[in-house]
Amino acid sequence: MKALILAAGYATRLYPLTKDRPKPLLSIAGKPILEYIMEQLERVEEIDAIYLVTNQKFILNFQNWLANFQMQKRVKILNDGSTCDDDRLGAIGDIRFVLEKEKLDNDLLIIAGDNLFQFDLSRFIKSFEKKKALGIALYDIRDKERARNYGVVTVDENQRIVKFEEKPSRPSSTLIATCLYFVPKEDLPSINKYLEEERRRDAPGFYIQWLAKREEVYGFIFKEKWYDIGSLESLKEADLDYRKEV
Repeated sequence: MKALILAAGYATRLYPLTKDRPKPLLSIAGKPILEYIMEQLERVEEIDAIYLVTNQKFILNFQNWLANFQMQKRVKILNDGSTCDDDRLGAIGDIRFVLEKEKLDNDLLIIAGDNLFQFDLSRFIKSFEKKKALGIALYDIRDKERARNYGVVTVDENQRIVKFEEKPSRPSSTLIATCLYFVPKEDLPSINKYLEEERRRDAPGFYIQWLAKREEVYGFIFKEKWYDIGSLESLKEADLDYRKEV
């Protein structure tokens, strides 16, 4: 199995912090967000390689970070060639870029580089390996106003996704999709098919919304802490919370 970290965004909402530093390298309790993710991936035996996709602007930031970071698993940093927010490939475009560049034909774990989470990735992966189906990590945010900023999900008694709405104005629930996906290798071609049919390449939730209408997609509901670092407020909240645990 391979892992892919999406880190090619420009995080303009966090300016000036991210003007010269990529969001995954912002510090939470004295440590870059990315290192929390890497520590989680290090524990997963099935993963033998990690790919991180970034852009032309931040490639050196990540290369310098990796040169000073100790890890057992192989890590490769890829440059998608974009230089600014206007010419970015988008998250789904970046997934396709890595699949084609590295000729990947393996089960794939996809993680957004701004996600902080504390649940066991091995448990997450095993729950979908048994089903041989694409799966996503779900979290009850318990606030319908905040849910409007995410993909809102409805699942059946088997945790199959029966409804997915990307950033709805009137959320039907507070159960949201995080950008943490298990994609079995059999489903990798569906990413190309989606991009042939749809123009929206940024929010990965649009791909899940599209796919859930065509085949079985399952959710994994976790209750451990999770932060989506998308604003100064969420950055400060996560930093304060993690400092309590240090």
